[in-house]
Amino acid sequence: MAVLPEMVPVSDLRQDAAATLKRLEHSRDPIVITQRGRAAAILMGIEAYERGEEERLLLRRLVKGDQEIQSGQGHSLEEVLGEAEAFLHRESA
Repeated sequence: MAVLPEMVPVSDLRQDAAATLKRLEHSRDPIVITQRGRAAAILMGIEAYERGEEERLLLRRLVKGDQEIQSGQGHSLEEVLGEAEAFLHRESA
């Protein structure tokens, strides 16, 4: 079952932004800011934002890799592992 996000009216945010930011520090979930009873914006902590950006980047890379495989482009596993081994060897030297 999906958990409903916390909602904070914009008027409450204006009155006590520090408390809202404090809640974000201890939560992975975003807070929905409402205006006139409707969702107007999403507020999230920096760690949650950065984690989401990393996940999106990884997903984009996976999609790109899948597209390359489908079109016959890309590299074999042996090539990739060989390049990785050579890179690691250069870094440790």
